[in-house]
Amino acid sequence: MAVKTMQAIINGTTYTLTKNNTTGKWEATVTAPSTSSYNQSGHYYPVTVKATDEAGNVATKDASDATLGSKLRLVVKEKVAPVINITAPTSGAFLANNTPDIKFKVTDNDSGVNPDTIKITIDTGAAITAGITKTAVTGGYECTYKPTAALADGSHTIKVDASDFDGNVATQKSVTFKVDTVPPTLSITSPANGLITNKAACTVSGTTNDVTSSPCTVTVKLNSGAAEAVTVNADGTFSKALTLANGSNTITIVATDKAGKQTTVTRTVTLDTAPPSITDVTITPNPVDAGKTFIISVTVTD
Repeated sequence: MAVKTMQAIINGTTYTLTKNNTTGKWEATVTAPSTSSYNQSGHYYPVTVKATDEAGNVATKDASDATLGSKLRLVVKEKVAPVINITAPTSGAFLANNTPDIKFKVTDNDSGVNPDTIKITIDTGAAITAGITKTAVTGGYECTYKPTAALADGSHTIKVDASDFDGNVATQKSVTFKVDTVPPTLSITSPANGLITNKAACTVSGTTNDVTSSPCTVTVKLNSGAAEAVTVNADGTFSKALTLANGSNTITIVATDKAGKQTTVTRTVTLDTAPPSITDVTITPNPVDAGKTFIISVTVTD
C-alpha cells in the first residue's frame, strides 16, 4: 500500500507534508515557534510525525522513540539579548561610602537570563562572579554586590555583563562615579576668632577645596539666623558681608563637597559700640607742692 498522508505535530499545531517525487521524501516548510525551546521540558519542542496509508493504517514516531527520538526534538533559539539596567550607583554620582552597594537588574523575556554569566568588572580588575546576590524576579534577576575591599578615593567605573540561556550576549552596561571619603578643607582668613570690634560691618573670607569633588559649596550662618549660601570662586575663595549684633556673635561656616562630606569652622566676634563711662576722678593731694608727686585716680566702666 502507498502512503496517503503524512503529518507533523509541533507545539500543538499540525502540519501536512507533501511528497517530493524527486527524493521520495515527505516535506513541509514550517515556521518555528516564536519563543525559545529552552524553557520546554528537555529544552526542545517535541515533534510527532504521523503517516497514514491508503488502507487507513497509521504509524507515528515522537521524541521518545528509541531510534528516531533524538531527531524529533526541535531546538529553537531566540535572538534577543538580555537587557541590563544599573540602578546604583548612578552615573556621575559622588559617594562618601567606599564600599557602596552595586545594584542592577538583568532581564530576558524568552529563554531567560543565565545567572552563571552575570559578572561585574570594577575598573580594570578581573571579572567578578562570586559574591553577587541574585534575586529572581519576573524575567530575570535583581542583583546586588558589595566590594570586598574599599575603593580608593577618586573615579571608578563599573561594568556589568550577562547572557541568556541561548547564548545571546547583552550589551555591556557601565557607570562611572567618584568615591570621596575626605571632607573638604576650609580655611577662614577673617574675622579672627575672639575678635572684639566697634564696627558692625564684618566680612567673612576664606578658602575651601576638595581634591576629589571640587567645587565645594559654602554656607555662612550668623547667630540663630538661617545659613546662607555663599558664592565660591573657581579658585575656592569666598567672602560674605555680615552685620553684627551688639554683644557676642557666633559665625558658623560650613563647606560641603559633592559627596556630602562637610567641614565646619566657628568664629566668635564681639561687637562693642558703647564708649567707656568715666564716673569719678580724684587727685591726691590737691593742691600739690611744686615738684612733688600726686596720684590721679579715675573710676571708669565699660
